[in-house]
Amino acid sequence: MNLPTPAIVAERGAQRLPRLALLLFCAAYVLPGLFGRDPWRNADLTAYGFMASIAEGHAPWWKPAIAGIAAEGGPLPYWIGALAIKVLPFLDPAFAARLPYALALALVLVLTWYSSFHLARTDAAQPVAFAFGGEAHSVDYARALADGALLALIATLGLLQLGHETTPELLQLLAMSLYLYGLAAAPFRAGKSRWALLIALPVMGASGAPLVAMTLALLGAVLCRRSHYEQVRGLMWWLLAAGVLAALSAWEFRAWAWRIAPYRGAVDLGRQVLSLFGWFCWPAWPLALWTLWRWRIHWQRRHILVPLVAVLVPILASILMGGVDRALLLALPALAVLAAFALPTLKRSIAALMDWFSVFFFSACALFVWIYYLSMQLGWPAQPLANLRKLMQGFEPSFHPLALLLAALATIAWLALVRWRTARHQHALWKSLVLPAGGVALGWLLMTTLMLAPLDYARSNTPLVERLRALLPAEVDCIAAPGQALSTLAALEFQGGWRVEADKPLSQSRCSHALQAGLAPVPEGWAAANSVRRPTDRQVGFTLLRRQQ
Repeated sequence: MNLPTPAIVAERGAQRLPRLALLLFCAAYVLPGLFGRDPWRNADLTAYGFMASIAEGHAPWWKPAIAGIAAEGGPLPYWIGALAIKVLPFLDPAFAARLPYALALALVLVLTWYSSFHLARTDAAQPVAFAFGGEAHSVDYARALADGALLALIATLGLLQLGHETTPELLQLLAMSLYLYGLAAAPFRAGKSRWALLIALPVMGASGAPLVAMTLALLGAVLCRRSHYEQVRGLMWWLLAAGVLAALSAWEFRAWAWRIAPYRGAVDLGRQVLSLFGWFCWPAWPLALWTLWRWRIHWQRRHILVPLVAVLVPILASILMGGVDRALLLALPALAVLAAFALPTLKRSIAALMDWFSVFFFSACALFVWIYYLSMQLGWPAQPLANLRKLMQGFEPSFHPLALLLAALATIAWLALVRWRTARHQHALWKSLVLPAGGVALGWLLMTTLMLAPLDYARSNTPLVERLRALLPAEVDCIAAPGQALSTLAALEFQGGWRVEADKPLSQSRCSHALQAGLAPVPEGWAAANSVRRPTDRQVGFTLLRRQQ
């Protein structure tokens, strides 16, 4: 029995977003942050360190390491970056390693679009047919919803920074998007779906998430087994095979690792998870919840159940890991697909609220960035520049004409987008997500053009390396740095060019110099030479030690 759907969409509501505008949206989101910066601290710099260790011959391909400390999880993400560094020797190594991951982010956007498109084409997802015609055509309706899913993904705050890093999680995100596409396209593209699943789950297993891959394989097989589509039911064995390949790839690449966090209490964990989910998945999560409510009679249909499974598995993984945002990242493509199915049922008052909130919030953010930029370049108003120099000692602004041009064009485009959206009533399904997606893209572009210099100065370890270089002799045999963060070790080894030992205590090291936490006692046989800190540190960050003769 086919129950009527809650989607009532006229033919004019199924307008597609102009392809040029869609491409510009994607370019404004993917390309900023790709150029003109160093790897940023923590995960981004650590992943680059493992890639450079392979490319420069400091560690074998099967065991990437930084300062003698081997990487956890599978080496596949580091192989990709290392290959890019070796294939593109004429480029800066950090930029070369970043290129394939920018392509991965672009593929995530494309796969999310096609996943939503194929799910919206199924019979159960179609809008109600009008008595005298005039309802949206099937393909036009699916295309409009796919545009909305893509805009919802771009608007999601959690993807903004993590999606522009060179980390294993981005490769896992690509694998999750490919898995979602494989299930979504199965009734229409059986051959492509098989290959998508056979690639997606082993890649996820080799990238450090084998248990998630095997869980997705089992749940996907159950969904396929109970499907009404014959070609989808035949996909069950391919999913089980992909799950086995994921387990084998994880075993071969030594990607199995225990990441379950110790239990800290349901109240504390619940508060942290809800807080993380609230901002990380905004604005997709309220739209996804609205979808589940409005389509509740149809929740067992594949256009709801397939993305719901792909959302719940990463959420469960994030909870088990103690509320980790990088595990929750994998839920975003499917969450964006669910959010898209809210658009045909969204009330006009809610859509207007989303629009006006986006206009005021993102316009205020853009104005804030421009004020700081004027202060850096013209000295007026004086207080923003004074604040930056207080927060980041030694920072001096610089001027880049191309950055100013791109930022000005982006701001003009935002004003034109606001005028288009608020000037007259729009009928397209995706209209409510244009301003949230445009505002996020604008904010990211302004931060990575006008504010890239202070942002890079604060987030990279290059200032720390330069301060250390001024304190160390020209010829240093090696630097011992046990107990330091992997990102610090990567900066010393691959930005400073020093040989670093971190896999043995200072008492066993033969290095002439050492680096330790600023408050730690000086061990026997060593003398404190200098103290050094990052520009944003409020206290002494590190103590530079010299071996006593």
